[in-house]
Amino acid sequence: MLINAGRVLMICVWAFMVFNLIHPFPKPLKYFMDIAMIFMIFMHALQTIFLKATLAKGEKLSGWLQTRIFFFGVFEMLAMQKKQKQAIEDAKKK
Repeated sequence: MLINAGRVLMICVWAFMVFNLIHPFPKPLKYFMDIAMIFMIFMHALQTIFLKATLAKGEKLSGWLQTRIFFFGVFEMLAMQKKQKQAIEDAKKK
């Protein structure tokens, strides 16, 4: 539930920043939003790259999953972690 709320929040943040590119805000806020967008793109790209680097040799991330990690950041990684824990618990029950 909270992971989905975080995803919606990230969509709103991305929309707010893209809106600033289309229709710039007044000057001091415009510069802040430009810097924030560059920082967010950089941090989400690093997060995706580091996750790919920490995978085992045989494992690969799909392009769709990489895109979701880039846009949703930590919320997508939390969803992945939750799915992995559920899969481990299901395997233990069998």
